[in-house]
Amino acid sequence: MKATSHNVNGVEIIKLDGKITIGSGDQQLREVIGNAVTQGNIKILLDMGGVTTIDSSGIGELVGSYTTVANRGGKLKLLHLPAKLNELLHVTQLITVFEVYENEPDALASF
Repeated sequence: MKATSHNVNGVEIIKLDGKITIGSGDQQLREVIGNAVTQGNIKILLDMGGVTTIDSSGIGELVGSYTTVANRGGKLKLLHLPAKLNELLHVTQLITVFEVYENEPDALASF
């Protein structure tokens, strides 16, 4: 997995590309979110548009990341969910936990 980030009006936008699976991306996701929070970024928008595969470990890290940010008084929201991930979040009922957006301006305005 590759992660790139930039800040827009105090919101850290982290673009994820590749696989978020056990041993390949799950640890990276934890590190990226951990680093962002450590640097004081508690408004985080995860752009999932480039995610090709996610497994239960990746879903677990997403939930863990959400909790990490929420415990610091922040918000973690999702942008550009791939169809398979959207379906997976619906099946697991996690779609009720995450705020999901289709476009960046709406997502940024929500903070």
